[in-house]
Amino acid sequence: MEQAPGSPQEPQDAQGLPGCYRHPDRPTGIRCTRCERPICPECMVSASVGFQCPECVRGGSGTGHSAAATQPRTIAGGTIASDPRLVTKVLIGINVAVFVAGYVSSTLLDHLVLVGVWPPAPYAPVDGVATGEWYRLVTSMFAHQEVWHIAFNMLSLWWIGAPLEVALGRVRYIALYVVSGLAGGALTYLLSSPSEASLGASGAIFGLFGATAVLMRRLNYDMRPVIALLVINLIFTFTWGNIAWQAHIGGLIAGVVVGYAMVHAPRERRALVQWGTCAVVLLAVIVTVVVRTAQLT
Repeated sequence: MEQAPGSPQEPQDAQGLPGCYRHPDRPTGIRCTRCERPICPECMVSASVGFQCPECVRGGSGTGHSAAATQPRTIAGGTIASDPRLVTKVLIGINVAVFVAGYVSSTLLDHLVLVGVWPPAPYAPVDGVATGEWYRLVTSMFAHQEVWHIAFNMLSLWWIGAPLEVALGRVRYIALYVVSGLAGGALTYLLSSPSEASLGASGAIFGLFGATAVLMRRLNYDMRPVIALLVINLIFTFTWGNIAWQAHIGGLIAGVVVGYAMVHAPRERRALVQWGTCAVVLLAVIVTVVVRTAQLT
């Protein structure tokens, strides 16, 4: 039986680093993004995301691995699609479409924004999350009012989201985006004024920031660029007016948690860890919304 990648039988140096599967005397912290076997600089082949071993690059011929083990996979175990940035393009398209629709209909955003309880007024045209409109946690993620707001968010979504989609695969990327956005909305609902409306994709995008940092750490990439970019965005978050910092922080925390589960889940329990973590974060979102609703009603 062939030794499983990353098993305790891999040769390790004094510092605990495994040896390259082809050169056991060479400790390395890099693993093939397909089969996860340790590979040294001589054996690694640059790929769109991370590095691959020579056997996986050749399609697994002569490796003795099963067909499932040698199929192209992302570092998170997702399927490599023909257009690995399709979801990001669709998300941008949805955001732009909602933005344009908001300009056509002056009252549309009133029904999409995240608000706990609409300011008391006779015959108020809308209500809020506290009155049962939980859908606002989702719709507010795709709503923008100012041109500069949607422009900044969509540029960030393309720069950060597209490479992350390539690394995770479509399904895991969608899960990360949605869960991060919901977490940002839930924290906003919990901590902000119940009559203060908020909107925008920033919570989900900050989740992508957090997951990107986790991914770069996993691949042993230089962390300084993403940390600098994140710090700059956090400075704007707490110094610029009319920004729902709660959405940014909630999305960031969820992105780090879900991103860590996506790229660090053990291969034999990958699905359980990844989707279980998403479920736990979603449960936290539900509990937060229920608790806040109880406070407001």
